[in-house]
Amino acid sequence: MTTAEPLRPDLARELITLAEQSAARRAQRLRNQLDAIHLGQGRHADHASAKVLRRILADHDCWPGHRLVGPDAARAAWSIALHSNDEPDFQRAAAVLLRRAVQADDAPVQHWAHLHDRALINNGDNQEFGTQFFLGATGIELCPVREPTALNQRRASVGLPPAAVALEKMSHRLASMRAGQDSPTVVLAGAP
Repeated sequence: MTTAEPLRPDLARELITLAEQSAARRAQRLRNQLDAIHLGQGRHADHASAKVLRRILADHDCWPGHRLVGPDAARAAWSIALHSNDEPDFQRAAAVLLRRAVQADDAPVQHWAHLHDRALINNGDNQEFGTQFFLGATGIELCPVREPTALNQRRASVGLPPAAVALEKMSHRLASMRAGQDSPTVVLAGAP
């Protein structure tokens, strides 16, 4: 992947700002620091961020990858799409464009695997790469996976560690976030 100056630094700044604001809200939510009004405002802000990303996708007819916006902003775009849970059709469309960017060596395959899984889960399907978790009665649990016996092979094919390692890492991250020991960053299910 290229590390040259991005073609659209203006879009890069916009995406990074939106993703940072969203991450701060999610961190507060994980720490139970938001009341119902702030939760609603956060959902509205996430929807607005998705609208900005949707405009960028439409204007450029491609994923805002490393060449267009640089690696940090490409990661920000991924985070925005990943957290657009109220818009499963948008997530699916974004995953298609992200897959194309991966094939063009313009985005990390791990980002696509996470977004692909999130879109599957949000559409009621089993995930493929085991990147999505939920907080169950006994702690962090893996969302349903298709063909679980081949999960670690699929994870390895996209550069992800075994599912048990990711599950342990997520458990530790959640515990430290709730204890306030971590910086206010978002906990993404198995984020690369």
